[in-house]
Amino acid sequence: MKLVILDRDGTINSDSDDFVKTPEEWLPLPGALEAIARLSHAGWHVVIASNQSGLGRGLFDVGTLNAMHAKMLKMLALQGGRMDAVFYCPHTAEDNCQCRKPKPGLFEQIGLRFGVPLKGVPTVGDSLRDVQAGAAAGCEPHLVLTGKSEKYRGLPPPQDLPPGTLVHQDLSAFADFILVREAELAL
Repeated sequence: MKLVILDRDGTINSDSDDFVKTPEEWLPLPGALEAIARLSHAGWHVVIASNQSGLGRGLFDVGTLNAMHAKMLKMLALQGGRMDAVFYCPHTAEDNCQCRKPKPGLFEQIGLRFGVPLKGVPTVGDSLRDVQAGAAAGCEPHLVLTGKSEKYRGLPPPQDLPPGTLVHQDLSAFADFILVREAELAL
């Protein structure tokens, strides 16, 4: 199974220091939905692993989160893409749970649900904790310079990235990399 695990806020859609709290605030980043559609068309199973502490903080409820995801899935379908699953952590940092990134619990849940080992599964996010969580689960970490990491554009990437982390301008560049690598390996 070809599986890829994506972060949501700052990777697929615009992020906000005040949290994305409504479907109206959920706005895709340029080219992100098209990138997911290209991965889908190439046979990749696309899954989201996202911290959603706004739930634990009482900023929105599960119904509102589901409405955000319904909007995302509808917009993705209009691009010809699909999402296989959305996994999220509803906890705050103070809860000290195992599913909140940078801990690998969400990734482990994904591996169990899909019945696949996570070693080498590409995962992409816009923050250090995204790539740390993926690397801790054995995934191949990728950082996009959008969202929280947009500040690194034109600069060296952070020094504390997990070893082997690959850096891309955005989700579209990540998809290009994955699809080109796949085509080269098929030769």
